[in-house]
Amino acid sequence: MSSLLVDNIGELVTNDPSAGGQRPLGVRRDAALLVEEGRVAWLGPARDAPAADRRIDAEGAAVLPGFVDSHAHLVFAGDRAAEFAARMAGQPYTGGGIRTTVGATRAASDDELRATVRRLRGEAMRQGTTTMEIKSGYGLTVADEARSLRIAAEVSEETTFLGAHVVPAEYADRPDDYVGLVCGPMLAAAAPHARWIDVFCERGAFDVDHARAILACGQAVGLGVRVHANQLGPGPGVQLGVELGAASVDHCTHLTDADVDALAGSTTTEWLSGPPTNTVATLLPGAEFSTRSPYPDARRLLDAGVTVALATDCNPGSSYTSSMPFCVALAVREMGMTPAEAVWAATAGGARALRRDDVGVLRPGARADLMILDAPSHLHLAYRPGVPLIREVLHNGVPQCRP
Repeated sequence: MSSLLVDNIGELVTNDPSAGGQRPLGVRRDAALLVEEGRVAWLGPARDAPAADRRIDAEGAAVLPGFVDSHAHLVFAGDRAAEFAARMAGQPYTGGGIRTTVGATRAASDDELRATVRRLRGEAMRQGTTTMEIKSGYGLTVADEARSLRIAAEVSEETTFLGAHVVPAEYADRPDDYVGLVCGPMLAAAAPHARWIDVFCERGAFDVDHARAILACGQAVGLGVRVHANQLGPGPGVQLGVELGAASVDHCTHLTDADVDALAGSTTTEWLSGPPTNTVATLLPGAEFSTRSPYPDARRLLDAGVTVALATDCNPGSSYTSSMPFCVALAVREMGMTPAEAVWAATAGGARALRRDDVGVLRPGARADLMILDAPSHLHLAYRPGVPLIREVLHNGVPQCRP
């Protein structure tokens, strides 16, 4: 059995409260970490480090769990750069451009879609993202949704069926019929390749009754629930997600006091050692940056006791970024989060949004997914925005290509 020691770690972020240090990051100083069979086998003071077959010298830098990006749309064709330029010139974002990407995606070959997915997944890995959820949602036919998920599953175990992204043009006057398609043949074709089901519960997309029906059908075949909610304005999506026990409600840009109370009421108060069962509020600041929309108020959610995650929402229309460091910096600058809160939300928070306890944390038994910064502290992720600070990434204990 081959072993790998990462030592001479100046700052080790564990996200494990039992490791000691200040919550929520469980920081250890002058540390080392041993990897065996893709898992963390030991961590502790560098002076007590065991022998290993191979060694990586962190040279006094910070080591963190790999980012967990719990919301991304990587299966698509084409781009919408002209739409972005129009928004920067003052045109509001409505979500209508999704149909443009649907047309391009339907026309693309499997190999073209696969190349885009692998390119973006590689980009994310080089920036420290070791776990990445990938949605369908740009096919909106039975065959195109199923192939999108098959392609996504080639690079991620976290795949989400989003046939209810928007009502496609051919069903514009028959939304009930489209909901029937999503709940019937489309779900049957998609479910074998998906872990989750998601709905864009928003004006111009799916109302609360349609969203509830679709999500209930997904639950009935064993899929976990996620919801796009309250991005474009106040609406019922957040409370629907809490009602159905969703793992995550995503965007959360426009929240009422009742929405915040519902999320807070769903939240467990203990630091959990197992998979959590609360509904996480996943915030996507890249979307607000790219649409010139108001940012979510993370401080309001955190102060209410809500579990918060950060994700990229990587997609060609409203957030064409694969960079979790960029989202961390935005969350600190624009959303009222401290650097520690943002780092936790981008790692352990994302894991909770996926109901995972083996990623987003570094402790014995966890997956050996980690990044070594070219910096002495996690603070530099927000302190030095836009700078390529990820020196090395390990995924399942295997060093990846350096940036």
